[in-house]
Amino acid sequence: MPKLFVTRREVFSASHRLYNPDLSDEENDRIYDKCNNPHGHGHNYTLEVTVRGDVNEQTGYVIDLKELKRIMREHVIKMVDHKYLNYDVDFMKGIIPTAENIAAAIWNQLYDKIPGGELYSVKIYETENNYAEFRGE
Repeated sequence: MPKLFVTRREVFSASHRLYNPDLSDEENDRIYDKCNNPHGHGHNYTLEVTVRGDVNEQTGYVIDLKELKRIMREHVIKMVDHKYLNYDVDFMKGIIPTAENIAAAIWNQLYDKIPGGELYSVKIYETENNYAEFRGE
């Protein structure tokens, strides 16, 4: 039987500043524009986590979505919701919090926590028009 994909969506609000300390203030302004605001700015993020696997014949699930919800909330959402990603989130320390880097950091938080199935992708929507996806490949 082919692999199936199951996705859970969660939302959170957080602020961040895009800034590279190795660059001059002028370079940071040029690259990151308004996202380089020294006081940060916020987003209402949407996080989608997809698990790939076989359907368990006993349960009919690839993964119980209640369990995936619990894992996402325990290992990501409670750490990022209403936080300043640059300063308040341990797994984001020292990382420029672009959507791309947030997706990769969340993958690292979750990849070894998924029972019965494997983490396939982490997708983070920064706006309704922009998202980044990380597949750990």
